[in-house]
Amino acid sequence: MESQLRVSWRLIIMLCAVLASGSVSAQSLCVYDPMGAAGPYTTLFKDYQLAARRWGLKMELKPYSDDVKLDADFSSGSCDAAAMLGMRAREYNIFTGTLDAPSVIENYAQERGIMAMMDSPNIATNMVSGAYEVIGLMPIGAAYAIVNDRSINTLERGAGKRVLVMSWDKTQFAIAKLLNINPIGVAVDSMGSSFNEGKADIVVTPIEVFKALQLERGVGSRGGIVRKPLFQFTLQLVSHKAKFPSGFGQQSRDYMFSRIDYELGLVRNAESNIDDRLWIYANHGEIEKWNSTMRKALVTMSNEGIYDAKMLVLLHNERCRTPLEGSECPMVSER
Repeated sequence: MESQLRVSWRLIIMLCAVLASGSVSAQSLCVYDPMGAAGPYTTLFKDYQLAARRWGLKMELKPYSDDVKLDADFSSGSCDAAAMLGMRAREYNIFTGTLDAPSVIENYAQERGIMAMMDSPNIATNMVSGAYEVIGLMPIGAAYAIVNDRSINTLERGAGKRVLVMSWDKTQFAIAKLLNINPIGVAVDSMGSSFNEGKADIVVTPIEVFKALQLERGVGSRGGIVRKPLFQFTLQLVSHKAKFPSGFGQQSRDYMFSRIDYELGLVRNAESNIDDRLWIYANHGEIEKWNSTMRKALVTMSNEGIYDAKMLVLLHNERCRTPLEGSECPMVSER
């Protein structure tokens, strides 16, 4: 009996040691990165992984180059948290998913202000939607139209052209049809090859992946990059809320926001490294026409439940903190 007690106590002591070391189990952190395990987003989340360990959490990092697979694994619960495109995140939180809507953020100064607002504890309840919580936001760059012909530099000249859109995102199909552009649905990981092989005239991406996807092949000698941000790409970290301790969401968001200037620096560096000869400058009137068209469409889409009306108002207010010439700021609210 005494020897059995000694064995039992040993087992209890061993169990306590394992619990104290945090090695009983690890939360899975799945990260979308078009360049896979060696890509820039995976690298950034390795730092996040180390930070989480300091908070007492062991997280197993799983990079995905296939965003469809990542979404399926997160939805099924195979991923406890997942860093996904903001357009994907809209399925789990329409409030933060509206950040990637067209024309709602005009420049990186505005984006920084919005990210600061998203980090505020005053807005934390909006980060939770059902069983999910957005526990971090990361800017990955403005979306630019990359074209195979420099003459495609106005909305009218884009009419009838072929544009690659994410096959699962109905909003991109709707916007393309609104602009009389022919949408071609493809998987995200095949957008680069489809454009380079001449299957479309336009592809919309952040500049950070321009070189990695070798888009200069599709641009050729006649094409270029229209220097008008159409919308802002974000990577959003979404969790199954119940799988993480209370208060973790705000702690995670605080850490992600602490990296904002570094992340925006990477984006700006990528854009500054583009050959100046590739840029196609849109005139001011064309930019205002795009913004006006998109913001009218956003009102309709928010009424249809595609975008969040409250977020659209917050974004309008942020734009109007430092309004640009000819902006919509003297106008009534977008609600």
